[in-house]
Amino acid sequence: MMPEAKPVSKKGLFIKAGVLGAVVLVAAVLVLWGVDLKALLVQGMAVIGNAGPWVFFTAMALLPAVGCPLLAFALPAGPAFSGQLGLGGVLAAYGAAIAVNLALTYWLASHALRPWVERLVAHLGYKIPQFAKDEHVEVTLLLRITPGPPFFLQSYLLGLGKVSFVTYMWVSWSVAMVYGVGFVIFGDAIIHGKALMATTGVSLLIAAGIIVHLVRKHYGKGRV
Repeated sequence: MMPEAKPVSKKGLFIKAGVLGAVVLVAAVLVLWGVDLKALLVQGMAVIGNAGPWVFFTAMALLPAVGCPLLAFALPAGPAFSGQLGLGGVLAAYGAAIAVNLALTYWLASHALRPWVERLVAHLGYKIPQFAKDEHVEVTLLLRITPGPPFFLQSYLLGLGKVSFVTYMWVSWSVAMVYGVGFVIFGDAIIHGKALMATTGVSLLIAAGIIVHLVRKHYGKGRV
């Protein structure tokens, strides 16, 4: 049985637009007050860099399991650690942290916190999915690329639905890395003023969006 995903509501879109508008407004006010946002950003990167890659990527492996967005780690990862690890090393560490997070979230959903997670999912208005074994790849892919539940909640839904762990890992990790590589490269390029690399990062994100659109079109509307 395919999962039922709630469509993105107008209320949800208004909330996201409001949050984005608030961020822009705060940034504008700070600039008018003479605050050097670039200097603050550089200082923030320095703080993250001084904490060290082990602390940063350990936090990345753990915190998204309780709702912290992956984007909060993807954008600063390159600027903070490409000097120490190289961009390839940053992407490798990013991929390893994603893998640990996925395994942790699956274990929490399917074993340790299953009763609590079931109540949380019901409270958020989602139904516990029931997946046929021959649909594990399809449902995992579609849930990962369909707008709606955030990344951590997708993981809990798949764990609760007892999707094959191997399928869950390789599909989820692949989708997360497609976007992650683009955001890591983009974040590193913006901080270091690398226009060509920034363009590469944006191009990867656009390509990922096109691939997602084609995959969803292939499976057809109304399947999720």
